[in-house]
Amino acid sequence: MGEQQSYYRENEEYAEFLEGWDPGFYAKYADTLCPDEPGGKALDVGCGVGQVVQRLMDAGHEAHGVEVSEPNIEKARRISERCQLYDGRTLPFGDTSFDSIGALNVLEHVEEPEAFLAELVRVTKPGGKVVVSSPNFFRALGVRDYHPRMRGLGNKWRNWQRLRAKRRQMAAEPESVRFDRMEPIRREPFQPDDDAIVATNGVEI
Repeated sequence: MGEQQSYYRENEEYAEFLEGWDPGFYAKYADTLCPDEPGGKALDVGCGVGQVVQRLMDAGHEAHGVEVSEPNIEKARRISERCQLYDGRTLPFGDTSFDSIGALNVLEHVEEPEAFLAELVRVTKPGGKVVVSSPNFFRALGVRDYHPRMRGLGNKWRNWQRLRAKRRQMAAEPESVRFDRMEPIRREPFQPDDDAIVATNGVEI
């Protein structure tokens, strides 16, 4: 288990932070994650306290969730026994187990994003869907500019140019593309997620 997973493993404050989120926040992601066929099998990776699992169950699907946080799973299991703890690296399921699998605001926290994405694909059935969503830190407008390289329209313009260059690189040499990382941040007042950002040795991308 890496430093980031170790941080989340016992972070009760973060579990309370997630539990207080508006359930509507998860609606679009949960709707997208729903399998195409009724009663399909879906997995929410980084299921938090189980809000998405609940939505998938309400829609008539067999919903599973995995999470690295013990406090989160304790709360999620009140919703479903199909929510379970995992090590943050290897999903505890066989190959091609799910019709759909998703991760909402998880990718930016993992230490090895390429390996994480490969695990999602491994447990997805052929023709199934993988849904990955992360915060858009390159958006033109927004008040949550955590990192100095994200602040101001000038930085956003330069970041957009970098993304265009990355896209050209992906088209010409896809095997050479890697995830970019930045120096970690520290800010006051402390937020439940800050230690995890520092532990990953890179802010969300």
